[in-house]
Amino acid sequence: MDQSSPDQGTPDKRRPDRRRQQDRVRPDPIQYVAQPRPISLAHPVVAGYNGSTSSRNALAYAAGMARRLGRPLLMVYVTSPGVYCEPLTGQVVGLLRDADSLERWLLSELDQAADASELEVHVRTRRGSPARELASIAAEFSADALVIGAPRHFWHLIGSVPSWLARNARCPVIVVP
Repeated sequence: MDQSSPDQGTPDKRRPDRRRQQDRVRPDPIQYVAQPRPISLAHPVVAGYNGSTSSRNALAYAAGMARRLGRPLLMVYVTSPGVYCEPLTGQVVGLLRDADSLERWLLSELDQAADASELEVHVRTRRGSPARELASIAAEFSADALVIGAPRHFWHLIGSVPSWLARNARCPVIVVP
């Protein structure tokens, strides 16, 4: 009795047919469209910006630092949570801001503060506590440095955003006057 399997002895005649059938079922590779990958932002220099004179100085310093290190510049603007309670209904309402106009404003501020011609610049806005949000975004992107402006009055330095960041951020914090 001959008990030869298709792998041993004579080749199975169905294999070429099976291959041809698989070739017909396989979709054309041209039909696939590559999905856009999220922007990789590795080790940026983060600049916290709030519109003050010292934050504008910090932005200029951060732009120069990013240029020297060959890193992207990440501008971060942190707004207050912007919620209030409707008096009649008790409903909590969040205030919305136009993200496009805010981004245009931040980029125009950068153009006024520093030369950004050779920089890769990204803008992020966050809501919440400035210190916590800046530390969070610096940790999220493994920032090389976090540059912020000094408070207006020296006695605000204790217990302020720079003080909290110096104790809690996972990257060097540079406070620019």
